[in-house]
Amino acid sequence: MAVDTTSTDAAAEERTSHRRLPAPGKPVPLSTYRLQLGADLTFDDVAARVDYYAALGVTHLYLSPVLQAAPGSTHGYDVVDHDRISDVLGGRAGLERLADAAHAAGLGMVVDIVPNHMAVPTPVWHNRALWSLLAQGPDSPYATWFDVDWSGGDGALLMPVLGSRIGDLIGSGDLTVDEVEIDTGDGPELRTALRYFEHVFPVRAGTESLPLAELLERQHYRLAHWRVGDEELNYRRFFDVGTLAAIRVEDPEVFDATHALILDLLATGIVDGLRIDHPDGLADPAGYLERLAEASGNAWVVVEKILAGEETLSPDWETAGTTGYEGLWRLQSTFVDPGGATSLAIILEELTGDSVGDLPALVEEAKREIVAGPLYAELDRLTDLAAEVCRADIRLRDHTWRAINECLRELLIAFDRYRAYARPGLETHATAVQAMHQAAARARLRLDETRWATLDLVVDLLLGREAGSAGRTREARRDELVVRFQQVCGAVMAKGVEDTAFYRWTHLTSLCEVGGEPAHFGFSPDELHAFALRFGQLTPAAMTTTSTHDTKRGEDTRARIGVLSEHAEEWAQTVRELHRLSAGYRSKRVDGRTENLLWQTLVGTWAHEAPIALERLEPYLLKATREAKTHTTWTAPDERYESAVLSLAREAVADPAVLNVLADWNNRTAADVRAATLGTKLVQLTLPGVADVYQGSEIVGPTLVDPDNRRPVDIDALRAALEHLDGGGNPHDLGEEKLLVTSRALRVRRDHADAFVSEHAGYLPLPTSSGHLFAFARTADGVPRTVTLATRLHHRLHHQGGWGGHRVVLPEGTWRCTLTGAVFSGETPIASLLERYPVALLVREED
Repeated sequence: MAVDTTSTDAAAEERTSHRRLPAPGKPVPLSTYRLQLGADLTFDDVAARVDYYAALGVTHLYLSPVLQAAPGSTHGYDVVDHDRISDVLGGRAGLERLADAAHAAGLGMVVDIVPNHMAVPTPVWHNRALWSLLAQGPDSPYATWFDVDWSGGDGALLMPVLGSRIGDLIGSGDLTVDEVEIDTGDGPELRTALRYFEHVFPVRAGTESLPLAELLERQHYRLAHWRVGDEELNYRRFFDVGTLAAIRVEDPEVFDATHALILDLLATGIVDGLRIDHPDGLADPAGYLERLAEASGNAWVVVEKILAGEETLSPDWETAGTTGYEGLWRLQSTFVDPGGATSLAIILEELTGDSVGDLPALVEEAKREIVAGPLYAELDRLTDLAAEVCRADIRLRDHTWRAINECLRELLIAFDRYRAYARPGLETHATAVQAMHQAAARARLRLDETRWATLDLVVDLLLGREAGSAGRTREARRDELVVRFQQVCGAVMAKGVEDTAFYRWTHLTSLCEVGGEPAHFGFSPDELHAFALRFGQLTPAAMTTTSTHDTKRGEDTRARIGVLSEHAEEWAQTVRELHRLSAGYRSKRVDGRTENLLWQTLVGTWAHEAPIALERLEPYLLKATREAKTHTTWTAPDERYESAVLSLAREAVADPAVLNVLADWNNRTAADVRAATLGTKLVQLTLPGVADVYQGSEIVGPTLVDPDNRRPVDIDALRAALEHLDGGGNPHDLGEEKLLVTSRALRVRRDHADAFVSEHAGYLPLPTSSGHLFAFARTADGVPRTVTLATRLHHRLHHQGGWGGHRVVLPEGTWRCTLTGAVFSGETPIASLLERYPVALLVREED
């Protein structure tokens, strides 16, 4: 099967594909097991479980961030100290004990790191760098760490933490100057500090005795009402999260200071590789990855990068590849029936008023709201920068602030990916230029003709081109504009699409996933084969995944919802029945989108013949409706609306009639769910790339967005189930069948490494007489070593009479199924291959 490499950038990536592999001798995982560390899963807890992970077949443990995080952190992405391993997790000694235990069991380790931001903790002194900045302002030794615009906020760093306006608090007694015991790294000591309930801020030297109002005026920070942040914030943050302040790792000194410990862990062999959180937020991702590759000796590094649509990884990024979202949506969509799109669209319109063609407009509307609201301050800063550029050049002075603002706004809304990949002073890749011009064409349709000349100017500035007077390209403000626009682009995409539009769009909610493309309803086997071939050639050591700590639904939930596409007409009738049954207790306040989301969520999380527990369902519905931002939000919750939604959920899961309908649906679709669950898992684990298993996903457990997907895993139950299977026992249920598939696939990867992650590994689609079988071989030096077979769209297959006379041509040799022990060769009936399970994993017998 040919791979299209005709574009300039694709050809460049082909030529530099060797850069996607670590240096010779550097460890490369064959598979990883993601562990969400915390107070309930410490280094010593993990060390006690390494026997299970090794028996499962993974080669590397994949740890969530391990550096010191903010007090009470549940995830570790809110780092406060880059020089310390988390005390809660067990400190450096605990990490070394875990490394020793893992290495003794034959396992390596990779770790997640967060270069883009640090926490703004409560109290702030937990982050000594930020405390110093607040105390000393631009004179702080850490002033270069943070991305602060000191020209904004009257030369003070905005701290929007107050529950009321500052004028109402002066004299209220809520703001006090006290002697406070803090510890910024040199041990506890008393400091004069400004206190506001649990918040504590340093007092600038020499201002301690001033009247409160004057004292507040004299600080290097400005305390403000929390709502002020979105409009006047003058430090870069992670998306719209004010408690995560961005840091400037593009500064070599900041890079060195924030990476010394991590690089030491690599140099000493405690960890083998890194996962980089959100590189799109960095000023220069390519430069960062170059510096990291040099400092680490070109270790295995993957990036949390979302590639929109057919976008490919920028060829100048020194990385093995991404963490796998571009493969996740394609794989999942291969097990979605495109024939169900129309019937699901009909019930969508009946219930919500949304039509299939409305998705682009819905996305645009959501992005527009984000730019006008939570990211207003970011747009304002971009406009100021561009306006300053124009004011400094007489040829550009007639481009007004307002015109520039409108053009930037429309470009941000029209941009269809997370970044343009322009680097000041360097030539921009052709695909990035094309993406910018396509966005400009869309933006032009939303702008008055009188703004078009300004739009053209803004595009030139954002691409680093000469604009205005001759020779005007490389200037500090122009360079900053290029960089900041790209950083804001990612925030608009993440908050507008993933965290707003994807919670509003309910055509088939399983497609609304991180990095997903819900407009692409269904993916053909040939499309997935083509993707796998290209992936294996260009990023052979990148990750593949089906669940992460950030996915909006776990893989089992998505598989169950995806099966609705196979029963679309029946599901439409089922929704109408559920709508009728719930009419007596469904408030008119509950909109159709939320109702549609609820019914799909209930079938997606149905397990053990019962609905999801309310203590899990209710927080999810609150999060989903607040993220949708249609009736209620995090910053302005509508208690009456939220109460109506939760009341509907409570009544529904207590209604015998509703439960009977859901139970009947579960029974009727069980075989189809089984095929989709096992099929997606096996294919993901055997596709090109480094296969990741999210904690607990080796067994069936329908989960929702965090924190639901971060709940503790019952390791004792998993260990017992694996021992049962390894002892020759048959699986008791779908969960154990999934564990069987996962463990056998991971072990095959481990035992046949050269066919999966190596310069010799290949991918070979296999000819089959049925489109319901997805089949391929993994090869080493062109010789087939393993074969994957997976049933897709089981319901339609069943109605067509099953496999009948359909056959698949196995590569030359004798093949043993790792799931059943049966032996096959040559052209083989599919029915015999898949007699016991809807999937098969074959390994070539030695001659």
